[in-house]
Amino acid sequence: MQSALQHASHHFPTFVEELVELLKIPSISTDSEYADEVRRCANWLVDHMKAIGVQKVELMETGGHPIIYGEHLVDASKPTVLVYGHYDVQPPDPLELWNTPPFEPRIDENGKLFARGSSDDKGQMFMHVKALESYLKAEDNPPINLKFLIEGEEECGSVHLTPFIEKHKELLKADIVMVSDTSMFARGVPTITYGLRGLAYTEVILTGPNRDLHSGMYGGGIENPANALARMIAGLHDENHRITIPGFYDNVVDLKAEERETFKTLPFKRDNWMEAVGVKATRSEGGFTTLEGITARPTLDVNGMWSGYQGEGAKTVLPSLAGAKISMRLVPNQTPEEITDKIRAYFEANVPDTMKLEFKDLHGGHGVVVDYTHPAMQSAAKALNDTYGKDPVFTKHGGSIPVVADFKKILGLDTILMGFGLAEDAIHSPNESFELDRFRQGILSIIRFMDAYSGAE
Repeated sequence: MQSALQHASHHFPTFVEELVELLKIPSISTDSEYADEVRRCANWLVDHMKAIGVQKVELMETGGHPIIYGEHLVDASKPTVLVYGHYDVQPPDPLELWNTPPFEPRIDENGKLFARGSSDDKGQMFMHVKALESYLKAEDNPPINLKFLIEGEEECGSVHLTPFIEKHKELLKADIVMVSDTSMFARGVPTITYGLRGLAYTEVILTGPNRDLHSGMYGGGIENPANALARMIAGLHDENHRITIPGFYDNVVDLKAEERETFKTLPFKRDNWMEAVGVKATRSEGGFTTLEGITARPTLDVNGMWSGYQGEGAKTVLPSLAGAKISMRLVPNQTPEEITDKIRAYFEANVPDTMKLEFKDLHGGHGVVVDYTHPAMQSAAKALNDTYGKDPVFTKHGGSIPVVADFKKILGLDTILMGFGLAEDAIHSPNESFELDRFRQGILSIIRFMDAYSGAE
């Protein structure tokens, strides 16, 4: 292990240069105009993994963007880790809010790398490739068996991933899954995530008249879809910010007293958190703290709304339709199917008789909780302690990684979520970034994890 750590430290500038090359590729999976770039990114990774000496690397086709499968197997008596990550990225819009172009990576004077995908997830996924390379170049082989599953559709719902896992269960056999696509609790605070929220993502469209109308001629006689949808959305929360959808909380498991006590011990600075996003107050479900609200309670948020004229100046129209995209973060025991059915019923029950409702179930995923006494979890904790000089904190994460539940359901595998992002990395937002110090610490921690897990009981 020591020689692998030394190799990583000595070659870190080269690792950064390679990451920059990877970040230059605009692998935007949600936009069909970038399909060739997504494939170019996949091919770049395949070629790179072959070049560093990975035994087997293959570009495997799906009904959409390809999946990269790789393996380096050294000893059947050693544990096998399946590394999951994704090489696709979110669209960079709005471009005018970026300080520099999103696919022209820039490193500032503080060692922060700005580019779309730098933290989510190219930078974090690439740490695992560089950790393996460090073992291959310094010691010929890692101390455990490794498999890689790197997809190109995470940012557009991973439509083809679950069928791929179902079809290739034998190929993907392992002892544990490791994912670096989550965040640290705070800078310098090593973190292992043991819980993720699920997701239900929907779209609603209300249609009234057959075209946009002159508001002076028709206003007062035709009900406005934008007004109607606004009322329906406003009714989704009560004065305590609880979700009003009938039956929404039926299967929610209450937080245990010891969990709530653990939340109190975490180094969450609420004032700093508010300042970072430019707000003067928080709003959480009544009876729960801000930290509990953003990590361990179910939520409902409007992600986008549209209706009528939105150009410069005035245009007095009564819009023909109004739409919204709505996502709900779910906690264990809630399922996306259940919650989607319930929000559908809410809109159907409240749609005015002057309107036509169109409801779409876009995608969803299940929440997950992992036992943090698992040997691999404890190996990850040791690795982080050795890198940072302090024990990691175990916490729940407010985001969703639907494939984690699939790994458990289909392959029977738990997942170690050892991420190195920070909230300030601005993932999915303009000026996404990843500090090079965390890129380096991630590589060193993964090298140490392999060593610790190879000898775990």
